[in-house]
Amino acid sequence: MIYLKQMTDEELVIAYAHGNNTAFEVLLNRYKNSIYSYIFFIVRNREIAEDIFQETFVKAIMTIKQGRYTENGKFRAWINRIAHNLIIDNYRQEKNEQTISNNECEVDLLNNHKLSDGTVEDEIVKEQILSDVKKLIDYLPDNQKEVLILRYYQDLSFKDIADITGVSINTALGRMRYAILNMRKIAEEKKMILTVD
Repeated sequence: MIYLKQMTDEELVIAYAHGNNTAFEVLLNRYKNSIYSYIFFIVRNREIAEDIFQETFVKAIMTIKQGRYTENGKFRAWINRIAHNLIIDNYRQEKNEQTISNNECEVDLLNNHKLSDGTVEDEIVKEQILSDVKKLIDYLPDNQKEVLILRYYQDLSFKDIADITGVSINTALGRMRYAILNMRKIAEEKKMILTVD
């Protein structure tokens, strides 16, 4: 198992395709937190997020086992694209059923006290800023929100973001630029102060 953890994503995919089930377990452990966080941050519903998360990895397993995986060197972007497509499918299905809700957030992913080591007052100010930023993100159009989340919360390159969302790199960059401009404009309109003095 230790030697598997030192393997690249592509080596693990090949090992799994050749019958080493532990290799996929290593891949799953490598990406499960970031994939789940990405899905949950967008769908805002724990049950739906868990369903999409499971379906993401089931699709990955099926594709690899059928020998159809061709994304050499891009496993992370590939698995994110699968999750992205399943999220879109979910939204389409919910839209048809008229049951979309963005108000079911049980966990505040941005307000994590473990990320700070300041005073209690500093912590309160930082939490308020993060809460305000989260509110600002919610005001963004879906395409801008998605690029911002993939870039800042998934730490993906704009090339990977373009691949996942099916747009050009320039379009992804443009969406990020507009997201930041829109967030600044909304913050000014709502008189939000997003800096710590």
